[in-house]
Amino acid sequence: MKIIIDAMGGDKGPIEMVKGTIDAVNEYGVNVILVGKEDIIQNELKKYSYPKDKVEILVANDIITNEDDPAMAIRRKKDSSMVVGAKALSDGIGDGFISAGSTGALLASGIFIVKRIEGIDRAALTVIYPTIKGFSLLLDAGANVDCKPEYLYQFALMASVYMEKAMGVKSPTIGLINIGSEEGKGNLLSKETYEILKKSQLNFKGNIEARELPSGTVDIIVSDGFVGNVALKLTEGMAISIFSILKEEFIKNSRTKVGAALLKPELRNIKAMMDYREQGGAPLLGIRKPMVKAHGSSDAFAIKNAINQLIKFIEKDVIKIIEDNMHVLDNK
Repeated sequence: MKIIIDAMGGDKGPIEMVKGTIDAVNEYGVNVILVGKEDIIQNELKKYSYPKDKVEILVANDIITNEDDPAMAIRRKKDSSMVVGAKALSDGIGDGFISAGSTGALLASGIFIVKRIEGIDRAALTVIYPTIKGFSLLLDAGANVDCKPEYLYQFALMASVYMEKAMGVKSPTIGLINIGSEEGKGNLLSKETYEILKKSQLNFKGNIEARELPSGTVDIIVSDGFVGNVALKLTEGMAISIFSILKEEFIKNSRTKVGAALLKPELRNIKAMMDYREQGGAPLLGIRKPMVKAHGSSDAFAIKNAINQLIKFIEKDVIKIIEDNMHVLDNK
């Protein structure tokens, strides 16, 4: 197995990307290809000890930024780390690709370079959503802001396969984000999607309101990319705010400081549950080969975990299983 890493992507650039990659090489024994500017990557590699035969460099001298138009950048910046990495994946040089760069550009590279699975209309950004029961899968988390009911059904199907094969959850339950739990609620997209999911072979449990998401009522949360991204960002913001409030309360006086010291292990566990770095990345479901989008602000710990997630994605042969289940789309 060989993992391709966009060494130039992300807010923290090659420093954290390379460190996280080397941590993964040393811990998981995986072979990697770092894509980017050779001199910069080499300077970072000099800081670490690792099996030299497990790390390669694929030269790319340009970078796609968040300011670039995704589709245009994929066409014009042929020598960017994103495009070169995606091309290497498409050509079979590696088995999976990770980038913490532009989400739009990664999606565009998946669609135009690696290509979609035959029969899948849209690729979906799929994130691990923390709940009180552990986690759920949320998709789409921002790749497709305008959707048709058929797209959401395909998202549910792909997530079901991923959840069962890569995450080990048997017959995962599915909920559709809506403004009410009753059948018939919502806009036209919600109503039509509900009917398709209800008639499908999937384990659909109906509509789910936003306030129910953190409770872990369902294993898979389905929505269009606009609603999904808003739900995800709101949850992240609320988690940060709550921990900030707790921190202020715990340092108010000596009594609260003692209480904080006693609760420290439990608070760390709660923080870990809400920390995106624990999972590291979000798989792009619907692309012909495994691709994972790491958070733009990922540090080395997050990148190492994203690589681990991609390893599981590849080992479980999720894409082939999705392809083998495409007949379900014709029987909805």
